[in-house]
Amino acid sequence: MLDYVLRGGTVVDGTGTAGVTADVGIADGRIVAIGEISDDATEVIDVSGHIVAPGFIDPHTHYDAQLFWDPQATPSNLHGITSIIGGNCGFTLAPIKPIDADYIRRMMMKVEGMPLEALETGIEWNWESFEEYLARLDGSIAVNAGFLVGHCALRRWVMGPESVKREATAEEIQQMVELLHTSIEAGGLGFSTTLAYTHSDGDGEPVPSRWASKDEVLALCAAVADHEGTTLEFVIDGCMDGFSDDEIEYMTNMSLAGQRPLNWNVLTVDSAQPHRYQSQLEACRAAGEKGARVVALTMPVNVGMNMNFGTYCALFMLPDWKDICFGLDVPERMDKLRDPEVRAKLLERSQSPDAGTFLRLTDWANYEIGDTFSDANAGLTGKRVKEIAAERGTEDDPFGTLVDIVLADDLRTVLWPTPTDDDDLSWSMRAEAWEHECTLIGGSDAGAHLDRMAGAPYTTAFLGDMLRGRKLINIETAVHHLTQAPAELFGLRDRGVLAEGNIADIVVFDPETIDAGPVRMVNDLPGGSGRLWADAHGISKVFVNGKLSISDGVANETLSGAVLRSGADTATVAIGTT
Repeated sequence: MLDYVLRGGTVVDGTGTAGVTADVGIADGRIVAIGEISDDATEVIDVSGHIVAPGFIDPHTHYDAQLFWDPQATPSNLHGITSIIGGNCGFTLAPIKPIDADYIRRMMMKVEGMPLEALETGIEWNWESFEEYLARLDGSIAVNAGFLVGHCALRRWVMGPESVKREATAEEIQQMVELLHTSIEAGGLGFSTTLAYTHSDGDGEPVPSRWASKDEVLALCAAVADHEGTTLEFVIDGCMDGFSDDEIEYMTNMSLAGQRPLNWNVLTVDSAQPHRYQSQLEACRAAGEKGARVVALTMPVNVGMNMNFGTYCALFMLPDWKDICFGLDVPERMDKLRDPEVRAKLLERSQSPDAGTFLRLTDWANYEIGDTFSDANAGLTGKRVKEIAAERGTEDDPFGTLVDIVLADDLRTVLWPTPTDDDDLSWSMRAEAWEHECTLIGGSDAGAHLDRMAGAPYTTAFLGDMLRGRKLINIETAVHHLTQAPAELFGLRDRGVLAEGNIADIVVFDPETIDAGPVRMVNDLPGGSGRLWADAHGISKVFVNGKLSISDGVANETLSGAVLRSGADTATVAIGTT
């Protein structure tokens, strides 16, 4: 007796091969048959007209905290995600000493945009070791979740407040290495770190990992080589722009030290700056020539995000904006923004080559106005800045028009930027990048930047676009990018492909309607904070470890997800291969 038979769907198995009409049988958490199935089952589900695919895998999330108040990992689960990788960018919630919990919370608030009140009230913080952290999640989550061990937590544990003041001594490095060994033995999937200038803690200081020497980083990478089924993840300044020769050498040496693939986040493609992404892919090729493996994550959609001039967001990363006035408190910032010379300087610096990837946020005329908060801005919601400028006779100064709008709202105006890289050539270049041996689709940051960006819906938006929109690649290839490809990078055992004997992580979706809805704000976080949300369309059924988790777009209470531990749930992926 089978648990389920999915009858008459088109099986797209994740390998990229053509879909076939077949039944899928599930029993005891595994796929036991694919083809024409006559066996009895507890439940037979007619999925004719639908596509049956492996569960989608998100390789770059920050659900490390959210899973404690939201074991479903919403909205990713609703968009077909069955497995997530957390602990990215050097940021994890373990290992952690009680005395450092406030520091870690405030760091996560600043660097990953997690509301402090949610972190304080939505989590018990009743663990110290990595083993204890994972144990708190065992049997309590609705998706599969694996976690890298973050450099910042290791450094804070060993060095305390000194972790943001200096390089580590040889003895301290050895203590970090031993702590990493212990954390991986408990199930950590590997090591993650950041040296990116954008990453600062709650006090405005560079996060702990940014104080590390190369010797420290390479020693930690080397520790990973001693454990089965591990991997590496990294963020550095060149991830925002083209890599320098030193950065290429650094990434290469990290991969060689750990004898593991190194993935970084996130490759952006813009036809106006083709040199940037080409140089980043060149870094992957150069690493490969030396026997290393460096993989770029890249998103297949333009992620919905909002900004404002009053709250820390990506606009603060524009060159010199913080020094010019964005580092001031709101009243002083507003005074500066009224000065024409300050506006001119901000505009000039925002559109300089120094802006790198953030140039895509500087099409000021096409910013859409979201929520407003003053009588002066009544009726502006939903309009583009260029429309408002035309009405006001300020067509020659869209940036100044935008500044006037936000000043009227005391900088609270919600702004929706239109990316500059939404042209046909950029999309054609993206399609080429997706097929490059050094790229992997992913990089949602789901669970982070909750009120600023909505990366979680990328799976349904991507599939809808490939089926009924731009149609840049076929559906079999698109599914492969969301399933087998990430499973192979992380060495996930028996996942990522629909095959007899594999674990029954399965998504059933309607090719006629699969898509993501419009992004909106919902206020459902602990403490009442808001986050961006997009509904999933066309997801019919989702199975996690053989249990029905989503039915007709609605999540049930089944907590069938598993904590993915290195070695037990992952196999070693050799470098020098693709």
